[in-house]
Amino acid sequence: MAPLQLTSLIDDLLDDLSRPGMPWQVGSIAASVLIGWLCAGLLQAWWRGRRTARGITLHEGVASLTRVIAPLLVVGLLYLSTWLLAMSRFHTNIVKVAIPVFWSLVVIRAAFFLLRRVFARHGQLGEAFVTFEKIFALLVWAAVALYITGQWPDIFHFLDTTELQYGPKKANKVILGDVLQAIISIAVLLMLALWAGAALEERLMGVQALHSSLRVALARVSRAVLIVAAVLLSLSQAGLDLTVLSVFGGALGVGLGLGLQRIASNYVSGFIILLERSLSIGDMISVDKYSGKVTQINTRYTVLQGLDGVETVLPNEMLISGPVLNQTLSMRAVRASTKLTVAYGSDLDQVMPLLVAQAVGTPRVLETPAPGVSLGRFAPEGYELDLGFWIGDPENGQGGVVSEINKKIYALVQAGDIKLGIPSLDTRLLDAHIASVVARITQTSAS
Repeated sequence: MAPLQLTSLIDDLLDDLSRPGMPWQVGSIAASVLIGWLCAGLLQAWWRGRRTARGITLHEGVASLTRVIAPLLVVGLLYLSTWLLAMSRFHTNIVKVAIPVFWSLVVIRAAFFLLRRVFARHGQLGEAFVTFEKIFALLVWAAVALYITGQWPDIFHFLDTTELQYGPKKANKVILGDVLQAIISIAVLLMLALWAGAALEERLMGVQALHSSLRVALARVSRAVLIVAAVLLSLSQAGLDLTVLSVFGGALGVGLGLGLQRIASNYVSGFIILLERSLSIGDMISVDKYSGKVTQINTRYTVLQGLDGVETVLPNEMLISGPVLNQTLSMRAVRASTKLTVAYGSDLDQVMPLLVAQAVGTPRVLETPAPGVSLGRFAPEGYELDLGFWIGDPENGQGGVVSEINKKIYALVQAGDIKLGIPSLDTRLLDAHIASVVARITQTSAS
């Protein structure tokens, strides 16, 4: 559709107001909007019911995708309305104005859908991203206004005739339109590549047949390949000779050799961790003074979430070059224990089975391996016993289970079934000191 001139647009709209076909144009626009949004709503409801019937949670992107489909259906219906009105020999100026308006709505919502799938984390969007969305929408509406008023040909002519000079003595020239075309091409293809990478990552993370580390590795490699392919394709479409990238590759190699060794080491370490499967998401590990559950394994860093909720970002190089205590590498069950000292004279044949019974049946305590009690040592105050038991979810910590068992043991102590050892004090030195003081006082009084 050719751009409309502002003067002719106003004259045509005023002329249409006095023609009998004007209500048909307004009715066509209203009917297209109503039918388009109604069909999109029905499609969303059908998809939600279909996903629920399968027992699968509705993906959060379906609602956003429906917001794109709705104005797209309206555009299609408006084109159909234009054809039908033209066949009936009615004017279609008002409908022709509505078409680019809804096309702009399609572009805005499609861009928002792609960007939110890529950059939104846990459904949350930053203020900077929301501001960018508002600026993008404003630019699209401004472009639509320029299109409707017929300013696009002048803008295109200005871009095609404006040259930018660069290089020594400004000997090299480039057309401004080609630069903008290259920027837009790179942005669009890169956005599509990031969206495809995010969608592929979600798909791979849902494949339970693959190891979690392998899924993460495939997702990271796939996203990197898509981004590189998008950049190369956009540069070639912009007319840039790809052989110039060899210079960039050499500069990158020099940079890696001089100052980016640690960064490169972290990236390589990340792929090694993912491929050799020494760590997996959900493992409980301890590195240096940091410990917690592995929640993310990225190509440069790994995130540990402690039992207190604090997250630690560890460079992957630390996980490769140093020792790592992994509580769930080959088996998830870990041993926990609580110690107590019972008084001398207690019948261990009765006390030890009684302690084992307190661990059996406690939530999170495994039946196999079974809890057990061992005699650690003969302490000055009594027998030191160690009550050991196994739990299968170390990521939830050991403090809660130990506390529950200790409360059961406390109930036995209160009931008199178990007598705790009391530290014995050697008072002979104190008695000798007191006797010496008393003798001195008595001697002083006598003198």
